[in-house]
Amino acid sequence: MKIALDSMGGDHAPEMIIDGAVEAANEGDGRFQIVLVGKKEILEKYIADKRLSNGNIEIVDAPEVIGMSESPATAVRRKKNSSIVTAMRLQKEGAVGAVVSAGNTGAVVASSLVSLGRLRGISRPAIAINLPSKTGGTILLDGGANSDCDAHNLLQFAFMGSIYADNLLGRTRPRVGLLSIGEEKSKGNELTREAHELLAGSELNFVGNVEGRDIFMGEVDVVVTDGFTGNIVLKFSESIVNYLSNLVREGLGKYPFAKLGAAMMKPVFRDIGLALDYAEYGGAPLLGLKGVVIIGHGGSSARAIKNAVLAAERIVTSNINGIIKAKAEEERS
Repeated sequence: MKIALDSMGGDHAPEMIIDGAVEAANEGDGRFQIVLVGKKEILEKYIADKRLSNGNIEIVDAPEVIGMSESPATAVRRKKNSSIVTAMRLQKEGAVGAVVSAGNTGAVVASSLVSLGRLRGISRPAIAINLPSKTGGTILLDGGANSDCDAHNLLQFAFMGSIYADNLLGRTRPRVGLLSIGEEKSKGNELTREAHELLAGSELNFVGNVEGRDIFMGEVDVVVTDGFTGNIVLKFSESIVNYLSNLVREGLGKYPFAKLGAAMMKPVFRDIGLALDYAEYGGAPLLGLKGVVIIGHGGSSARAIKNAVLAAERIVTSNINGIIKAKAEEERS
């Protein structure tokens, strides 16, 4: 198996991307080969300067770069030789089995739709975000691929999220909740009320509406919402984590004796940090495509990239797409 890695995407490209690729290749122990896609001379120079082992890594030249702030549709159309577009083209041609990118999310989504296309029966792909919770994680989708959705889109998101939670996270009959402003089915806007009716009439293990506070408490395994709301939830969650970390650091600096207590609490702080660190999850799959695409955080560290690559391998080997495709076709018949 080969996994293409957009080496020019993200805030710390290409250094962190390459370092993460090497870590993933080493941990993969020959199970897959990584294809670095980007400016060849820059990638080769970095690998040489760092004296990195690249036995399971090859390079495909892509001289253009899509910036984080560029218009996705325009950039994908004009920059045919960008690292994102080239990586997607490699998957379309069958040269790789998955693509990982921490670059411009809109460009990744747009390029995947142009090159790979949607699975038959799936109206829109969705980003499945793995958020920490008391029960080991909650899948939130859509995390930002679709700002505007209809009720049928949310129903499909729920099916894809349930399949993902079942087959990759081991959740039998995943509990599905619809994000709203209250538990009563009459609460919410027109979209949530319509979606509630569809979800309640489906074969899913739908438990009803959930509120934002329920996500981290692990009340459900899958939370469904539109991409606009989902992305706000994701960014807000990240800000809370950073805010709490800063409060702890400031408190330790303000009270000298607190440092002694902090030393004793170090294992607890470490466990909390790992539970809240996005790098542990690596990236989020874009479900519903004729292919495997993992979208990483723009500020991804080498560890995050490594975990994103390993996530791509798991999704390919678990045949999630095949299961989603079969379910979509069953719904159509």
